[in-house]
Amino acid sequence: MPITAADLLAAARDDADRTVDLRRRLHRTPETGLHLPRTQATVLEGLAGLPVEVTTGTSTTSVVGVLRGARPGPTYLLRADMDALPVHEDTGLPFASEVPGAMHACGHDLHTAMLLGAARLLAERRDEIAGQVVLMLQPGEEGFHGARYMLEEGLLDAVPEAPVVGAFALHVFANQPGGVVSVRPGPMMAAADHWEVTVRGRGGHASMPHAAADPVPVAAEIVLALQTMVTRRAPVFDPAVVTVANLAAGSTDNVIPDTAYLQGTIRTLSPERRADVVASVRRVATHVAAAHDMEVEFVHRQGYPVTDNDPAVADRVLAVAGELVGPERSVLAAEPLMGAEDFAYVLQRVPGAMAFLGACPAGVEPDAAAGNHSNLVVFDEDVLPAGAALHAAMALDALGA
Repeated sequence: MPITAADLLAAARDDADRTVDLRRRLHRTPETGLHLPRTQATVLEGLAGLPVEVTTGTSTTSVVGVLRGARPGPTYLLRADMDALPVHEDTGLPFASEVPGAMHACGHDLHTAMLLGAARLLAERRDEIAGQVVLMLQPGEEGFHGARYMLEEGLLDAVPEAPVVGAFALHVFANQPGGVVSVRPGPMMAAADHWEVTVRGRGGHASMPHAAADPVPVAAEIVLALQTMVTRRAPVFDPAVVTVANLAAGSTDNVIPDTAYLQGTIRTLSPERRADVVASVRRVATHVAAAHDMEVEFVHRQGYPVTDNDPAVADRVLAVAGELVGPERSVLAAEPLMGAEDFAYVLQRVPGAMAFLGACPAGVEPDAAAGNHSNLVVFDEDVLPAGAALHAAMALDALGA
């Protein structure tokens, strides 16, 4: 008898207490970065007793589980991230973070709980699976390239005889309508790059700027020139964001400093625009400074690539989610999000998709809800069964169950 979406969602709801409990345990004890020993221990405890072959990372505290179906077939990957943010929680929730300066402010605790809920659903339905499901539980998504480390350690060869042929990930957002799944083909999230500019002038007395080489107005001119550069070089259909997020110079009111420092981010949706904007930021900073007889030191650090959804997989997400939560709650995302995600590294290697799951608390308008990364963000736990069921349904759909 085929597995129906209704049956899968009902089973996830019946199991909701365990999923919520795991989420709250993770929320109380957040860890940041690539090494999450308490989180890893909680995840391993959650997988114990399931028919899952578990391995842990060597360079990070990652966890990889392999669930084998009753019949041979391809391998499908489901991913969740486990790390928190260096944010002090101020929600007042009864299960709020007990770790000062750390908080699950991006919903990774929900992601992990949903994936372990999906593992339980799939374990109960092994007889319907032709192939294997790889459970990817990664640290270090928040800027630490955790997915890349896992790939370097052989993630996609977790089942040597049947390498991974597809992948799926789900990300919750507190300011999107609760329970609504959204996805789009092509770019779903942006590439992210970090840049720094140090303008090198010559210090002096603030009353005699003509006798110095003041880097402060040059830095200000660079800020304005970068905004003009974006509007005049980036096509509206291949957009870019350049934000100056930090500007620092000087130490008091009567001294012209030697240097001024700027740093910020670049967000783009194509490799071509990414390369062009990085080069343009360097060029603008260099030549604005040169116009004032100064030099700059430019530093660029490449971040995550574009999260690029395979069109066929995005179509399947819409169809599967439509059966699960209803077609009115499975929608085509109108535009990409200019945030970045290291699931992009997986999507560079295998066809797959990342979808969004709205988790705005009941009774709150999405536009008024605190967003991801806020110290006040609250996610609606009622979406956890739908998220667990969607993970499982995507694997079952891919593996012909």
